[in-house]
Amino acid sequence: MSDLLRSFVRALANVFHPRMLWLTLMPFAAATIVWGALLWFFWQTLTGAANGWLNGWALTTAMYRLFDAVGFSSLHAVIAPFLIVIMAIPLIVVTVLLLIATLSMPGVIKLLTRPPRGHYASLDERRGGSWYGSLGHSTITTVVCLVLLVITLPLWLIPPFFALIPPLLWGWLTYRVMVYDALAVHASAEERRRIVDESRWSLLAIGIISGLLSSVPTMLWAWSVWLLPLFPVVAVVTIWAYAFILVFSALWFAHYCLHALERLRASEPQFPAITVEAREVSLKE
Repeated sequence: MSDLLRSFVRALANVFHPRMLWLTLMPFAAATIVWGALLWFFWQTLTGAANGWLNGWALTTAMYRLFDAVGFSSLHAVIAPFLIVIMAIPLIVVTVLLLIATLSMPGVIKLLTRPPRGHYASLDERRGGSWYGSLGHSTITTVVCLVLLVITLPLWLIPPFFALIPPLLWGWLTYRVMVYDALAVHASAEERRRIVDESRWSLLAIGIISGLLSSVPTMLWAWSVWLLPLFPVVAVVTIWAYAFILVFSALWFAHYCLHALERLRASEPQFPAITVEAREVSLKE
């Protein structure tokens, strides 16, 4: 079984552990409170601004005429909320990702390395990272990803880029954030760099697959806009779904990275310990 598949199966087996389900609640609660408050207090302002922006486009006017011609005039009121949701989704997902990286990943690592039942209980801690290092690394990586997102937005209208760019960006962001936190406690900085260099494509693949899994809850966002009265309920369920999928992703990255760390250390040459007596004999000679 390949390392990619082995780590996937182990993550799937661990994700329904009560502790893992509990770890989804912290980022879920924080993201729900923050984004729920923002959308609640600024919803009218945001939809009004979106309507004003849309009304200035000839394409929007043509689309409204098409809706009127086919008897769907009521869809006029849906376009602006739908635009707000589309713009909010990446920010919400990034928020949940950063919360899981800082709040939930330490719990994931403890579950996998805690003696005697942890899969990687024998790994020594070499502390190549820190909580502040994780926060700084995650923040810089997120800013770079959001800049790339804005730069590549025009390409999203051109096939096949609209299907390629989002998963690649999300995969890159996820693996850069998750790998640091997965190895911060047990790997040295040099070991972490070696694992990233040697397994870059596998780690990117985990990130892309995680991004594709995260697109499933996005469909709930879209449906909730069509059923506006249910929007708050669907929004809460969707944010928890993001949290659950990203905790699974954290487990997948942790299993893959910690196994790679075990393999890396096993490949290092082992030098026998030199006793005091042997050292004295060698000095006499």
